[in-house]
Amino acid sequence: MIMKPKKPDWLIPASLIVLSLVPALAGTVRLTQLAGGAEITPENARFLAAPLPVLIHIPAAIIYSIIGALQFSPGFRRRHRSWHRTAGRILIPCGLLVALSGLWMAHFYAWPEGDGQLLYIERLVFGSAMVVSIIMGIDAIRRRQFASHGDWMTRAYAIGLGAGTQVLTHLPWFILADGKPGELPRAMMMGAGWALNIVVAEYVIRSRYARPKTALARPAVIS
Repeated sequence: MIMKPKKPDWLIPASLIVLSLVPALAGTVRLTQLAGGAEITPENARFLAAPLPVLIHIPAAIIYSIIGALQFSPGFRRRHRSWHRTAGRILIPCGLLVALSGLWMAHFYAWPEGDGQLLYIERLVFGSAMVVSIIMGIDAIRRRQFASHGDWMTRAYAIGLGAGTQVLTHLPWFILADGKPGELPRAMMMGAGWALNIVVAEYVIRSRYARPKTALARPAVIS
Protein backbone atom coordinates (compact mmCIF):
# COMPACT_ATOMS: atom_id res chain seq x y z
CA MET A 1 0.00 0.00 0.00
CA ILE A 2 1.38 3.40 -1.02
CA MET A 3 1.07 6.03 1.69
CA LYS A 4 0.32 9.56 0.58
CA PRO A 5 2.91 12.02 1.86
CA LYS A 6 1.59 14.24 4.60
CA LYS A 7 1.40 17.96 4.00
CA PRO A 8 3.99 19.96 5.93
CA ASP A 9 2.59 20.96 9.30
CA TRP A 10 3.68 24.57 8.82
CA LEU A 11 2.05 25.05 5.42
CA ILE A 12 -1.42 26.16 6.57
CA PRO A 13 -0.31 28.59 9.33
CA ALA A 14 2.39 30.02 7.04
CA SER A 15 -0.19 30.58 4.29
CA LEU A 16 -2.54 32.30 6.73
CA ILE A 17 0.25 34.58 7.96
CA VAL A 18 1.19 35.48 4.38
CA LEU A 19 -2.46 36.22 3.64
CA SER A 20 -2.56 38.65 6.56
CA LEU A 21 0.68 40.47 5.68
CA VAL A 22 -0.74 43.04 3.24
CA PRO A 23 -3.48 44.36 5.57
CA ALA A 24 -1.02 44.17 8.48
CA LEU A 25 1.49 46.32 6.59
CA ALA A 26 -1.23 48.73 5.47
CA GLY A 27 -2.44 48.98 9.06
CA THR A 28 1.09 49.66 10.30
CA VAL A 29 1.40 52.50 7.78
CA ARG A 30 -1.90 53.90 9.02
CA LEU A 31 -0.69 53.80 12.64
CA THR A 32 2.52 55.57 11.61
CA GLN A 33 0.46 58.30 9.97
CA LEU A 34 -1.63 58.75 13.08
CA ALA A 35 1.44 58.87 15.32
CA GLY A 36 3.31 61.27 13.02
CA GLY A 37 0.56 63.81 12.53
CA ALA A 38 -0.03 63.13 8.84
CA GLU A 39 -1.53 65.76 6.57
CA ILE A 40 -5.32 65.58 6.56
CA THR A 41 -6.73 64.16 3.32
CA PRO A 42 -10.21 62.92 2.35
CA GLU A 43 -8.95 59.35 2.85
CA ASN A 44 -7.63 59.75 6.40
CA ALA A 45 -9.74 62.60 7.81
CA ARG A 46 -12.14 60.25 9.60
CA PHE A 47 -9.26 58.38 11.27
CA LEU A 48 -7.52 61.56 12.43
CA ALA A 49 -10.79 62.97 13.77
CA ALA A 50 -11.45 59.84 15.90
CA PRO A 51 -8.26 57.75 16.08
CA LEU A 52 -9.09 55.51 19.06
CA PRO A 53 -11.05 52.81 17.16
CA VAL A 54 -8.20 52.53 14.62
CA LEU A 55 -5.60 52.36 17.39
CA ILE A 56 -7.56 49.45 18.87
CA HIS A 57 -8.53 47.70 15.64
CA ILE A 58 -5.18 47.47 13.83
CA PRO A 59 -2.93 46.06 16.61
CA ALA A 60 -5.67 43.65 17.71
CA ALA A 61 -6.15 42.47 14.11
CA ILE A 62 -2.40 41.89 13.61
CA ILE A 63 -2.13 39.86 16.83
CA TYR A 64 -5.31 37.94 16.06
CA SER A 65 -4.33 36.98 12.51
CA ILE A 66 -0.73 35.95 13.26
CA ILE A 67 -1.15 34.15 16.59
CA GLY A 68 -4.44 32.66 15.39
CA ALA A 69 -2.68 31.13 12.38
CA LEU A 70 -0.50 29.03 14.68
CA GLN A 71 -3.62 27.44 16.16
CA PHE A 72 -4.08 25.64 12.85
CA SER A 73 -0.86 23.65 13.29
CA PRO A 74 -1.66 20.40 15.15
CA GLY A 75 2.02 19.49 15.39
CA PHE A 76 2.92 22.83 16.95
CA ARG A 77 0.14 22.42 19.52
CA ARG A 78 1.31 18.89 20.35
CA ARG A 79 4.87 20.07 20.89
CA HIS A 80 3.75 23.01 23.03
CA ARG A 81 0.94 21.71 25.21
CA SER A 82 0.30 24.94 27.10
CA TRP A 83 0.38 27.10 23.96
CA HIS A 84 -3.19 26.48 22.88
CA ARG A 85 -4.83 27.66 26.08
CA THR A 86 -2.43 30.58 26.62
CA ALA A 87 -2.91 31.79 23.05
CA GLY A 88 -6.67 31.48 23.40
CA ARG A 89 -6.64 33.88 26.34
CA ILE A 90 -5.04 36.42 24.03
CA LEU A 91 -7.01 35.65 20.89
CA ILE A 92 -10.53 35.80 22.31
CA PRO A 93 -10.27 39.41 23.60
CA CYS A 94 -8.32 40.43 20.48
CA GLY A 95 -10.99 38.93 18.25
CA LEU A 96 -13.75 40.75 20.10
CA LEU A 97 -11.82 44.02 19.89
CA VAL A 98 -11.33 43.54 16.15
CA ALA A 99 -15.02 42.88 15.53
CA LEU A 100 -16.44 45.51 17.86
CA SER A 101 -14.07 48.28 16.75
CA GLY A 102 -14.80 47.35 13.13
CA LEU A 103 -18.53 47.65 13.78
CA TRP A 104 -18.01 51.02 15.45
CA MET A 105 -16.01 52.34 12.49
CA ALA A 106 -18.51 50.97 9.97
CA HIS A 107 -21.41 52.71 11.70
CA PHE A 108 -19.92 56.00 12.91
CA TYR A 109 -17.16 56.89 10.44
CA ALA A 110 -18.09 58.87 7.34
CA TRP A 111 -18.09 56.68 4.24
CA PRO A 112 -15.09 57.21 1.97
CA GLU A 113 -15.41 57.42 -1.80
CA GLY A 114 -16.43 54.03 -3.21
CA ASP A 115 -18.25 52.84 -0.10
CA GLY A 116 -22.03 52.63 -0.06
CA GLN A 117 -25.11 51.17 1.57
CA LEU A 118 -24.43 47.59 0.48
CA LEU A 119 -20.88 47.54 1.85
CA TYR A 120 -22.11 49.15 5.07
CA ILE A 121 -24.63 46.32 5.50
CA GLU A 122 -21.96 43.70 4.72
CA ARG A 123 -19.67 45.13 7.38
CA LEU A 124 -22.44 45.07 9.96
CA VAL A 125 -23.45 41.50 9.05
CA PHE A 126 -19.97 39.99 9.02
CA GLY A 127 -18.75 41.99 12.03
CA SER A 128 -21.77 40.84 14.02
CA ALA A 129 -21.26 37.26 12.80
CA MET A 130 -17.68 37.36 14.10
CA VAL A 131 -18.85 38.53 17.53
CA VAL A 132 -21.53 35.82 17.65
CA SER A 133 -19.03 33.14 16.56
CA ILE A 134 -16.61 34.08 19.34
CA ILE A 135 -19.38 34.15 21.94
CA MET A 136 -20.61 30.74 20.76
CA GLY A 137 -17.04 29.47 20.97
CA ILE A 138 -16.71 30.73 24.54
CA ASP A 139 -20.01 29.12 25.49
CA ALA A 140 -18.98 25.82 23.90
CA ILE A 141 -15.67 25.64 25.78
CA ARG A 142 -17.45 26.42 29.07
CA ARG A 143 -19.68 23.42 28.38
CA ARG A 144 -16.57 21.41 27.41
CA GLN A 145 -17.85 20.88 23.87
CA PHE A 146 -14.38 21.04 22.37
CA ALA A 147 -15.30 20.19 18.78
CA SER A 148 -18.04 22.82 18.66
CA HIS A 149 -15.67 25.33 20.25
CA GLY A 150 -13.10 24.73 17.53
CA ASP A 151 -15.73 25.04 14.80
CA TRP A 152 -17.01 28.40 16.03
CA MET A 153 -13.53 29.82 16.50
CA THR A 154 -12.58 28.66 13.01
CA ARG A 155 -15.56 30.63 11.64
CA ALA A 156 -14.55 33.71 13.65
CA TYR A 157 -10.98 33.52 12.38
CA ALA A 158 -12.19 33.16 8.78
CA ILE A 159 -14.22 36.36 9.09
CA GLY A 160 -11.38 38.18 10.83
CA LEU A 161 -9.01 37.27 8.00
CA GLY A 162 -11.38 38.74 5.43
CA ALA A 163 -9.13 41.77 4.86
CA GLY A 164 -6.37 39.50 3.59
CA THR A 165 -8.61 37.68 1.11
CA GLN A 166 -10.12 40.98 -0.02
CA VAL A 167 -6.70 41.98 -1.33
CA LEU A 168 -6.94 38.98 -3.68
CA THR A 169 -10.57 39.60 -4.69
CA HIS A 170 -9.65 43.18 -5.65
CA LEU A 171 -6.68 42.15 -7.82
CA PRO A 172 -8.66 41.42 -11.02
CA TRP A 173 -10.21 44.89 -10.92
CA PHE A 174 -6.88 46.68 -10.48
CA ILE A 175 -5.28 44.55 -13.21
CA LEU A 176 -8.08 44.73 -15.78
CA ALA A 177 -9.98 47.95 -15.02
CA ASP A 178 -9.05 51.62 -14.86
CA GLY A 179 -9.58 53.73 -11.78
CA LYS A 180 -11.13 52.93 -8.44
CA PRO A 181 -14.17 50.64 -8.30
CA GLY A 182 -17.59 52.15 -7.75
CA GLU A 183 -19.91 51.31 -4.88
CA LEU A 184 -21.39 48.10 -6.35
CA PRO A 185 -18.14 46.52 -7.64
CA ARG A 186 -16.35 47.37 -4.39
CA ALA A 187 -19.14 45.88 -2.27
CA MET A 188 -19.12 42.73 -4.41
CA MET A 189 -15.34 42.31 -4.13
CA MET A 190 -15.35 42.97 -0.39
CA GLY A 191 -18.25 40.58 0.14
CA ALA A 192 -16.52 37.94 -2.00
CA GLY A 193 -13.52 38.01 0.34
CA TRP A 194 -15.62 37.31 3.41
CA ALA A 195 -17.80 34.75 1.61
CA LEU A 196 -14.80 32.87 0.26
CA ASN A 197 -13.27 32.60 3.72
CA ILE A 198 -16.52 31.33 5.20
CA VAL A 199 -16.90 28.71 2.46
CA VAL A 200 -13.35 27.48 3.13
CA ALA A 201 -13.98 27.44 6.90
CA GLU A 202 -17.15 25.40 6.49
CA TYR A 203 -15.33 23.00 4.19
CA VAL A 204 -12.58 22.54 6.79
CA ILE A 205 -15.14 22.03 9.56
CA ARG A 206 -17.14 19.45 7.59
CA SER A 207 -14.03 17.62 6.45
CA ARG A 208 -13.16 17.01 10.11
CA TYR A 209 -16.43 15.15 10.65
CA ALA A 210 -16.05 13.22 7.41
CA ARG A 211 -12.90 11.53 8.72
CA PRO A 212 -12.94 8.26 10.67
CA LYS A 213 -13.92 8.67 14.29
CA THR A 214 -10.36 8.09 15.44
CA ALA A 215 -9.32 11.19 13.52
CA LEU A 216 -11.86 13.34 15.29
CA ALA A 217 -9.95 13.34 18.58
CA ARG A 218 -8.45 16.72 17.80
CA PRO A 219 -7.87 19.77 19.96
CA ALA A 220 -10.13 22.76 19.46
CA VAL A 221 -8.88 25.81 17.63
CA ILE A 222 -8.90 28.35 20.42
CA SER A 223 -9.41 27.85 24.14
